[in-house]
Amino acid sequence: MTFRSGKGDGYHPEIPRLVEALEKRHIGRRDFLRTATLLGMSAGAAYAIAGKVIGGDMIGAAKAQTPKKGGVLRIGARVPATDTPATFSWVYDSNIVRQANDYLTRTKGDGITIPILLESWEPSEDLKTWTLKVKKGVKWSNDEDLVADHIIWNITRWLDPNVGSSVLGLFQGFMLKEIETGEKDEAGNPKKTTELWDANAIEKVDDFTIKLNGQASTLAIPENLFHYPAFILHPKDDGKWGPGAIGTGAFEPVEIEVGKKAVLKARSKYWGEGPFLDEVQFIDLGDDPATKLAALASKQVDGLYDADIKIYPSVQKLEHVELHKINTAQTAVARMHCNEKPFDDARVRKAMRLAIDCEAVSKIAYGELGTPAQHHHVSPVHAEFVDMPMPRDLDAAKKLLADAGYPDGIDVELHAKKDPDWEPTACQAMVQQWAEAGIRVKLTVLPSAQFWDVWTKVPFGFTVWTHRPLGIMVLGLAYRTGVPWNESNFANPKFDELLTKAEGLVDIEKRKEVVKEIEHLMQEEGPIVQPLWRQSYQPFDKKLMGYEAHPTEYYFCEKMWWEA
Repeated sequence: MTFRSGKGDGYHPEIPRLVEALEKRHIGRRDFLRTATLLGMSAGAAYAIAGKVIGGDMIGAAKAQTPKKGGVLRIGARVPATDTPATFSWVYDSNIVRQANDYLTRTKGDGITIPILLESWEPSEDLKTWTLKVKKGVKWSNDEDLVADHIIWNITRWLDPNVGSSVLGLFQGFMLKEIETGEKDEAGNPKKTTELWDANAIEKVDDFTIKLNGQASTLAIPENLFHYPAFILHPKDDGKWGPGAIGTGAFEPVEIEVGKKAVLKARSKYWGEGPFLDEVQFIDLGDDPATKLAALASKQVDGLYDADIKIYPSVQKLEHVELHKINTAQTAVARMHCNEKPFDDARVRKAMRLAIDCEAVSKIAYGELGTPAQHHHVSPVHAEFVDMPMPRDLDAAKKLLADAGYPDGIDVELHAKKDPDWEPTACQAMVQQWAEAGIRVKLTVLPSAQFWDVWTKVPFGFTVWTHRPLGIMVLGLAYRTGVPWNESNFANPKFDELLTKAEGLVDIEKRKEVVKEIEHLMQEEGPIVQPLWRQSYQPFDKKLMGYEAHPTEYYFCEKMWWEA
């Protein structure tokens, strides 16, 4: 087919090149859909074009069903403090708030990003200016209309370094600049912070239009707006959330008891479709996998969040449970503080990687649902992934340690949490492998609550990272210099430069060329040992309709209902 884009047709000029790449099979259907929708094309139009080029039912419509009203959904999941959503670090707390407060966008399980509180978005040709159209008719639970001022208040707050939101890491290259605070650190170097690169970086055009004016080209703005702490909160709540909080979502929080239970009831006047359930409950079952299995088997809960691999064989045997499986970029990394000995030497960090047989660790820790990683934190599910295996090489590891001044090896301590069970299992397997290279690791396993008190402070820690739809997203969150979630204190100007370049590339092959450099840099100098990727299995009662498996295990309960 021939697809032309011109002024006034509403399509970004990169769209015709994407269509051509799809026609020539240089890119696949998923990459076309993901990129075309990021560039502002509606999902319906993108699916239609893909259908004409490739053929078949590209939307994959499910058999029509009529949702039933009523009932309670009970999900077994941890119930942490949920009072400051902008600083959330974990998916399970966001899953609670997600039922009551919406995002501007939503990246679905297939990787396609759609508008939610936005009507649409439109990037400039150079991807430096993004025009966001606010959806009209959205009502807050206090019956106010959602307007641009509410959204600008939230975006401004996310990007305030004093708030400490990880959203800042996704927007730093696009909208922020570093400045000196006037203070010195312990080494006498100037302390730095960030601020908007320009006073007009966040521009209100009218009550339903906002422009984000950036300093660098960035493709993933719509996906970044769905980062899980990026809830749209009402300014009257001043960033706090709990029972009585104002929201745009389908449910309202009525009870939050940390460590026990969270209860949300359906809104009587919801602007969108649904909800069909009367109530959603999150029930904290603690750390013990056996307790979680018993609750699911006895129907005390209807589903489990982040179900343990240890109980996978038993869950498979439950006749009333359906297993929703999906490939993901979920992982965990043994990260090192790059500013503390012995990890301040890149040779030591590389030796830590070379001592590990990732395939063996993956099989031991996660069985058939695990796949080996390559120590660079870009997953095979990511469009920009470049296959760069890093085989185990004990001789090379020992030589690097000797060259770094450690001919007799090193002694270090690795901190991990006790649940889920696969995490300490993976760590123990790596401890045994490290020992063969003269790397003596003491493994300290802590209860989850204690671990999260020190996870950023310990020099060597094993941290889980959830799925992101693009590899460049997690790289920006975890390893860009100075961002809130940079737990390794990794600071590499070349990495930052390459990442900012990759963030602005629409052409997937060109982005891969840059990401290949990033992956190589991570393998040579990076701060992590990454043994595996995880496939997610999400067990829920077979009678629950409307459940859509998401690689990040996000729940959209407004779509769910109980079969009669």
